[in-house]
Amino acid sequence: MAANEGNFWWGVVVGWVLMMIINIFIPVIGPLIGGFAAGYIAKGGLWNGGKAGLVAGIIGAVIIAILILVGATAFLGGIGLLSGFAVGTLLVISVFIVNGILAFIGGAIGGAVAG
Repeated sequence: MAANEGNFWWGVVVGWVLMMIINIFIPVIGPLIGGFAAGYIAKGGLWNGGKAGLVAGIIGAVIIAILILVGATAFLGGIGLLSGFAVGTLLVISVFIVNGILAFIGGAIGGAVAG
């Protein structure tokens, strides 16, 4: 690997962790900062940085949906499974759109800054 290339998956993991931590306190800024970190670490310009931010946002949405599904099933049994699945599916779609787009924008900015 050349010295000026970044690590895509390391950027995704770091961006996702930052996104989850900052999302607790400032929900809209979390994806932007997490995406920026993912894009900056991944490097490769606008497109590669944006992809890193987008993947970090998608992973966050899927993990949140899984936690809701497991939690609803544990508390409500079979009915909770159905309601958790419905809520989890809607949540993945909505969080993907919001976090995914914001993380993509942050990642593109981070990728552009990194070069």
